[in-house]
Amino acid sequence: MRVALAASVRTLPRGPGLAYEPKFDGHRMVVLRTAEGVVLQARSGRTVTAAFPDLEAAARQLPAGTVLDGEVVVWHAGRTDFALVQRRAAATPARAAALARTLPASYAAFDVLELSGLDVRAQPYERRRALLVDLLVPLGPPLQPVPMTTDPDLAETWYETLPASGIEGLVVKRLDQPYPSGRRAWRKLRHTNVRDAAVIGYTGTARRPLALVLVLPGEDEDQG
Repeated sequence: MRVALAASVRTLPRGPGLAYEPKFDGHRMVVLRTAEGVVLQARSGRTVTAAFPDLEAAARQLPAGTVLDGEVVVWHAGRTDFALVQRRAAATPARAAALARTLPASYAAFDVLELSGLDVRAQPYERRRALLVDLLVPLGPPLQPVPMTTDPDLAETWYETLPASGIEGLVVKRLDQPYPSGRRAWRKLRHTNVRDAAVIGYTGTARRPLALVLVLPGEDEDQG
């Protein structure tokens, strides 16, 4: 399953026909509900079903022939915790059930690729979004559609306020866009923490330093 990808941007795209979603800090996951059961697949294509028995059980409520694209997250102390998602993903089958009870996973679905055996990837995002909401809202957690808005001002508010909840930025999509399998047709605006610093020393050579000694603005170089 070749998932859609996003290209990084430095400013928030604006204009008609755009949709904005929060970008969760988790693991990309495709949920496949087949006639035989459920397969949970990482972005790499690796099957991770055994690591997430809680999501596997929830996905059995989906109609057979359904494929979802989204992000698996673990909430802790009011925010998503990427380290806990990694812990869940690395769990052995013997540990997975216990971790599912103590660190339950949530699935933030942002697209539906197939529904009840019908391939909907060629349909516009706006239509797929409606199908996704109609499918998941009645089921409730842990399978949930990500929030979405077409208001760029609200999206900017999300961008400024949601990092406290572990949200790492925004994903921007065209409302009329088919699902772009394997292509970087979406846009992502991520938070970065960039600061200027002065280099006052290094190890190795000037061309290929092994380590740098930095001073940040406002810090005393003589401070021990």
